[in-house]
Order: sequence, then structure tokens, then C-alpha cells
Amino acid sequence: MPYAIRVHETGGPEAMRWEEVAMPTAGPGEAVVRHTAVGLNFIDVYFRTGLYKAPEMPFTPGGEAAGVVEEIGEGVEGLKPGDRVAYVSPVGSYAEYRTIKADRLVKVPDGISDETAAAMMLKGMTAQYLLRRTFRVEAGQTILFHAAAGGVGLIASQWAASLGATVIGTVGSAEKAELARANGCHHTINYREEDFAARVKEITGGEGVDVVYDSVGKDAFPASLDCLKPMGMWVLFGQSSGPVPPVDLAILAQKGALFCTRPTLFVYVAKQEDLQATAADLFDTVASGKVTIPINQRHPLKDVAQAHRDLEGRKTTGTTILIP
Repeated sequence: MPYAIRVHETGGPEAMRWEEVAMPTAGPGEAVVRHTAVGLNFIDVYFRTGLYKAPEMPFTPGGEAAGVVEEIGEGVEGLKPGDRVAYVSPVGSYAEYRTIKADRLVKVPDGISDETAAAMMLKGMTAQYLLRRTFRVEAGQTILFHAAAGGVGLIASQWAASLGATVIGTVGSAEKAELARANGCHHTINYREEDFAARVKEITGGEGVDVVYDSVGKDAFPASLDCLKPMGMWVLFGQSSGPVPPVDLAILAQKGALFCTRPTLFVYVAKQEDLQATAADLFDTVASGKVTIPINQRHPLKDVAQAHRDLEGRKTTGTTILIP
């Protein structure tokens, strides 16, 4: 019998249990995938703690994985057993096998390993929609990316630099600053030692940046708004330090007629054609060498609790892979 991580009650990392589960089967429109690599993301913490509500209890956490199709159900076209695939999903990937809707799978092209695919599906497609759809980054612009040494940050910084943007990244240590500079950041700011808003204004000659990409939330607000040019955009796509408190939107007018948005990947890829196009752009960009996917930590899937402790303790850089 296969194993999976199960959460019966939300809480700390210890809430995740390695349990024997029934072998999944494929119903109409579904496929069974044998996972070969599973990605780790901060959204997994949100579901584990209950900040985001799981669809049912108990549940299996995990939002991205790669593997091999083992079985397809009635009506599935374009996939067959043996195909290498990857996906993003709110929950369910912390398992040796799973059933998933077949139209949520994308084929992994030759030249991209299962580990790389698992490491970049959620983080890489997040970078894609942020840079190419939410605020379309163009040559000559200047951007600020919080948590630049994190999984999304390292991918997005490389990608934005390849588009001709000047990339400023915030980090939490000298080591992370070095890593961010090696992955596309032209300037780094250690938020533990510097006032990042003041430093951004200094770097930009008082102008500010065109866009702030913020996955930090509470600890970076409202200073993120002070980094923007008039009519700049604040893109809040996460809250690793906690949720931003209720905001009087008049602050946007006071600070320069600013724009703000709170996007999420699952809305951007809800349509199958958008999912396939987003993944194809990501795969092409990685295959071209413009972006590399740094896998800096690996853990056995059964030891995911330690991986969560490291992630929450900001001890990780780049991406973490869980091996079933």
C-alpha cells in the first residue's frame, strides 16, 4: 500500500503524519500519477496551519509535483500511461500516488528533469503570471522583489533581468544577498539591517520603482508603498510574515495614485488553455537557459515536518524538493 502525508487537525509541523493510504484509481476524466518529486511552498504552511481552509479533513497537503502517469480514466485524451507530467494543485501532492483531473496535468518536455519540473511548477508559473500578466515587465523598468532569495524570488529575478529590467531584491542575510545577486538581482537590500524603502529611493535617485512584488505581507507594509513611483503597482501575492491589516484605500491616493492587486496563481491558470500557455512559457524560458531552477534542499517526503520548520524559520534558499 502507498503512503501519504495526512493532516487530521491543523497546527504545527507535527500535525503532518506519514500514513498508509488506499491505492488511488482513476475515474472518468482523471489520471493516477506516481510522484517522483514533490515541491515545497509556503502555501503548504498556510493550509497546514488553517490560514487557508482545506477542502476536507483529514487532507494531504502539497501544491506541486512531477511524476509518471500510471492510469487514465474514461474520456481522457492526450495522455497515456508512462507520460512524464507535472502539475499545480491547492493540496494533495505530499503522497506517493494521487488521482488528479487529467486536464490539470502538463507534459514535461525532454531536457527538463522531474526534480526541476516539481521545483518550478508553482513557483515558476507564479513568476510567469506576475511578470508577464499581472504587471508586464519591460526593458528599462525597475522592480522591487521581496524575498529575492526565496523560491519564487530567484526565478523571477532571473526572468525580469532577462527582460531588461533593473531588479532590486530584499533579503534577510549577507549569504542570501550573494545568492540573489548571482540570480539576477542588480541591487540587494538586507531588510534586517537597512530601511528598505529609504534604500530603494537612494538606488533609484528618488524616483521609486515601477512595481513591488510582495509575498511578505505584514512586515513589509506600508513601506512597500513608499518604494513606488506615482501610479506604480503593489502586487501582494503572499503573506509569509502574516496578513496585511485592513487598509484604508485612501492611502493609495496619498502615496501617489497607486495601484494594488492581490492575485493568485490558481485564478490565472483556471482555464486549461491558460494553464498550458503559462507552463509552456515557463518551460521554454528554462530550456533557453535564461532561468535556472536552484534546488538547494532535499528531504525524504516522510520527513516533511523538518522541511516545514526550515521554511518557516527562513533557513531555506531557492527551492526545496521532497522525494517520495
